[in-house]
Amino acid sequence: MGQFDLILLGPPGAGKGTQAGRIVADYGIPHISTGDILRAAVKNQTPMGLEARRFMDAGELVPDSVVIGIVKDRLQEADTDRGFLMDGFPRTIPQAEALDATLDSIDRNISRVLAILVDEQELIRRLTGRRICRDCQTPFHVAFNPPAREGVCDVCGGELYQRDDDSEATVRNRLLVYNQQTEPLIDYYDRQGVLVRVDGEKEPDAVYEDIREAVGRP
Repeated sequence: MGQFDLILLGPPGAGKGTQAGRIVADYGIPHISTGDILRAAVKNQTPMGLEARRFMDAGELVPDSVVIGIVKDRLQEADTDRGFLMDGFPRTIPQAEALDATLDSIDRNISRVLAILVDEQELIRRLTGRRICRDCQTPFHVAFNPPAREGVCDVCGGELYQRDDDSEATVRNRLLVYNQQTEPLIDYYDRQGVLVRVDGEKEPDAVYEDIREAVGRP
């Protein structure tokens, strides 16, 4: 039985959350989100957590060196023995280089980087189509889960609205930031021979089948 040290890449709207849930359930590995482990380290007052809190209390971004320290601590916990799925980190080439050095220091290496690829227009359609009920907060989607009557909640009859962060201008900006910061990672990991491109425009079941094929059976 192999070790599955995995990184999941993909822009907002690519369906990473859906696939991540299936991977961790099937392969029995933890889903490592840097946001979650950062908050846990701060709450548990680990040495790295205390360091991170210093920056957070000052209203500053936690530097890469501290985030990497927290990631290193997390990767040495017993539940990662069989592997891990890292999501949301690394975001930049310097973070990827630091992660490589960290893994090397604990005698591990990334086995697969899964890049879920979706056309930008499709991402915009997915992300801008969400509507939320003002009264009961039930989510809908104009393409995938439309209400019976346009603009009206099926559950309580409340008004459906689009959140500001789902507006086309905001979505385009999020995608621009992703492309500038994170897309270069695709080339970085491609050169290492660990990158697998996954067609994220297929049905979710077919996307997951491609992932299992790339990673190997659990």
